[in-house]
Amino acid sequence: MEDAKAALLERFRAYLEEEPGVREGSDAGIDATDETDAPDLFTLLAELAALKNEVKLESRQVKTALEQFRDLFDSLRQANEHLSAELSRRQQDARDVALNAERDILLELIELRDRLRDGRGQAAAYRPNWLAHASGAAEFIAGMTQGLSMNLRRLDETLDRREVRPIQVVGQPFDPRIMRALEVGRDPALPLGTVLAELRTGYRRGESLLRLADVIVNKIEDHPQ
Repeated sequence: MEDAKAALLERFRAYLEEEPGVREGSDAGIDATDETDAPDLFTLLAELAALKNEVKLESRQVKTALEQFRDLFDSLRQANEHLSAELSRRQQDARDVALNAERDILLELIELRDRLRDGRGQAAAYRPNWLAHASGAAEFIAGMTQGLSMNLRRLDETLDRREVRPIQVVGQPFDPRIMRALEVGRDPALPLGTVLAELRTGYRRGESLLRLADVIVNKIEDHPQ
């Protein structure tokens, strides 16, 4: 198409550069055969119009193809965004499952720690009588207390490695986000809502709460007017 266009333009340029007398054959000695071969202006313009229409047609075809490619690219982009979002969601779901499973294990370790602490407390509070000393029960209780203390210390180290920390609540203002008030106390020397004691230790891992702390909250008696 480019060659035909160039040839046609060259013929039109040659036609315009010819002298009028030469085109008419009056003084140039051109025979009838040459006049027949030379294109007239109407034919040249018709060929130019046909070429113009062909260029327009091909331009529309190119534009249509570009629009189709653009739609295809948009579809591919949307599909890629959808796949990326789906992959991110599945990865987050997998992380959530792993975190929930780990959370359950950590809570079980915390419950185990509570039982070890309570058992050690009971063993440490035991006061053997003369019969217990005579039978060797006192030595058994002392050894059991020591063993419970060792197990409790190892469990605390395990929790600490996993960044599980107890929540410090005694003397702090009551915070319902990390505490649960099970009882109330009365201490006029402290502000209303101050945590007086801890009934069960609360734990968090980093910024995530694992277990609420059960506490006793200060409530000052209202004095009659």
